[in-house]
Amino acid sequence: MRRLLLFGLLLAAAAQGGDSPEFCGSHSKNMISSERDLPDNFSPGEKDNARGEVIVATARNVAWATKINMVMYPSPSVAEGNVYVGGGKPGLGTFTCLDARTGKLRWQYTEPYRPFPAEIQKGWKFMLGRITRNLGIVSTAAVENDRVYFVNHRCEVLCLDAHSGRRLWSFDLWEYGIRPSDACNGSPLVEGDRLYVATSNGTDRDAQVAEYDDRPTPAPDAPNLIALDKHSGRLIATDDARQIGPNLLHGQWSTPSLGVVGGRKLLFFGGGDGFCYAFDAETLKTVWRFDCNPPEYHVKSDLNWAALYSLGDKRLKKSLNKKNESSFVGLSEIIACPVLHNDRIYVPIGRDPEHGRGRGALWCLDAATGRKIWGYQDIDRTLSTVSIADGLLYVADIAGRIHCLDADTGHLHWVHETGETLWASTLLADGKIYLPTTKHLWILAAGKEKKVLNTVRLGAPVYSSVVAADGALYFSTFNGWLYCLRHQP
Repeated sequence: MRRLLLFGLLLAAAAQGGDSPEFCGSHSKNMISSERDLPDNFSPGEKDNARGEVIVATARNVAWATKINMVMYPSPSVAEGNVYVGGGKPGLGTFTCLDARTGKLRWQYTEPYRPFPAEIQKGWKFMLGRITRNLGIVSTAAVENDRVYFVNHRCEVLCLDAHSGRRLWSFDLWEYGIRPSDACNGSPLVEGDRLYVATSNGTDRDAQVAEYDDRPTPAPDAPNLIALDKHSGRLIATDDARQIGPNLLHGQWSTPSLGVVGGRKLLFFGGGDGFCYAFDAETLKTVWRFDCNPPEYHVKSDLNWAALYSLGDKRLKKSLNKKNESSFVGLSEIIACPVLHNDRIYVPIGRDPEHGRGRGALWCLDAATGRKIWGYQDIDRTLSTVSIADGLLYVADIAGRIHCLDADTGHLHWVHETGETLWASTLLADGKIYLPTTKHLWILAAGKEKKVLNTVRLGAPVYSSVVAADGALYFSTFNGWLYCLRHQP
């Protein structure tokens, strides 16, 4: 019991400021930070494109900004004075380490795209087509002591030396029989001697297949979540939720959260079948599951789940969502992280914004049993993980709205319309809400009364979330720039 109590204290400390060493900052995945004196405005400044730097003298509250990639999708991780972030360059996936104070390059790991067998390339567009080749490394890293862990663009879990970038070990997801959809995107979680990784196993996203009544799952029996020995990469355990594979809607992008509930250490995972799962952290056996698609979202049909899901994609010929409206009702998977807070799980459903708008749902569940406490359905589909503090919950949706609710009851306090497409999550820090969109960084005051503090035009879309660490804010733009913001008198 003492060990479990100590573990809980360490979880609480992880969100108290300092480093942000993993996706969402801590094992709970609550998008909050106790950092203080963070800027409520900034000016991006002029870029010296030849040097790949922002001219800081022309900016405001920008400590540094540097271009390190052609594209960047993941959020940065900050630990021990370094910033770590993945990305892509022509023909390469990259993983970069910079000095957190100065932005100077410490090292960069690069590796070309993986050559897959020709017979697979003919119909396997989800892994080998232009989508994956244009993404680079999209996994947000987990950093612990002198090691950094992430999933690369080659379908491998990697462990590098955090100081040099030297490759220490790898685990090949592809050789283990896993077939990701769109990208290899799992963001690892380190706990004890274990490294937990969501595998990204998904459906065949071939464009022609998507127009018909089936989207086959190439590897229906493959695991969705694995545990590796963090020292060697040896496989220790796989999840037992084999019903996910045959019922996958598209892909799997959710990163698990972890915590102790009722004296038991649990992992919480958003499945690609639209269910939220709790697994025993030791065995990866299912403790409970909850269908996050309400009954009315399960449209009656002879079609399978994946085919019904395709009808909600506005881009497809057979789509029933051509009007691209929030009122459209259909199935969604879980892309956000389930957030553990006060023995409750908060988890929304959503889809790729390219599929269009549609009715979403946000659930508050008992973390021990999976029992529904409350639900909120006046929300669009969302990719966004929630932020919870001081009894208030903040969450964004793909329609460009920010919702503020009572975390205990689900009562709505306010909604703010940005009018812009959202891929990121809210970050709650220093009494402010930071949310990047495809056009701006929005900064709002936290609280029951809605108040917009500032909007800053970024000049490029942001598909990741803002990170707070060591008195600064860090974020990456789609076109490969990494920013560090610090309050300046």
